[in-house]
Amino acid sequence: MLAKEINAIFRESILDYHTTDDVDAEMPKKYQDSPFGKLLYLKNWIDTVQWHLEDIIRDPKNEPSFLVAIKRRIDASNQHRTDTVEQIDELLSENFKNVNSEPNAKMNSETPAWLLDRMSILQLKIYHFKEQLERNDADETHINSVKYKLMILEIQEKDLEKCYDELIEDLGAGLKYMKLYKQMKMYNDPNLNPVFYSKK
Repeated sequence: MLAKEINAIFRESILDYHTTDDVDAEMPKKYQDSPFGKLLYLKNWIDTVQWHLEDIIRDPKNEPSFLVAIKRRIDASNQHRTDTVEQIDELLSENFKNVNSEPNAKMNSETPAWLLDRMSILQLKIYHFKEQLERNDADETHINSVKYKLMILEIQEKDLEKCYDELIEDLGAGLKYMKLYKQMKMYNDPNLNPVFYSKK
């Protein structure tokens, strides 16, 4: 799947979310016959919900107890996001398992799925910057600033699409190889976070 097709799935997820604009909305069941497409849609849905949870937690009118609950939800979302990225990488790695790497093949510091993670977040930025252009209360200075930043984001969108397609091409040709490293996050693990294990 080319990067443009992947970004189309990300945009579809963002539009689907905004039909309700509700962090508790149920994710639509899409791409059930495509393991890769299903994971891509899920990945962006997680990102989109988390984007809006991050907005909620910054509202000064919310009670501290509510903010704590949202922060815990964000932590759980981050873990889900990481797990999903790793699932995507595992799927891609399986796809390239029979490729013989060239003797001078190089390893990319960023795996394909972590590049997709950046692409997913970028689509959210583009969506919400475009949303700013529709505001009736924004002055010309704000609108011009948004237009400039949106132009930069759209350049980055094309650059990341190119980088992803080239990385996949190089992996398929054996010019690069990938390794899977788990993120090994500590903050959610009761055996690794001292806040949890010190109170046992």
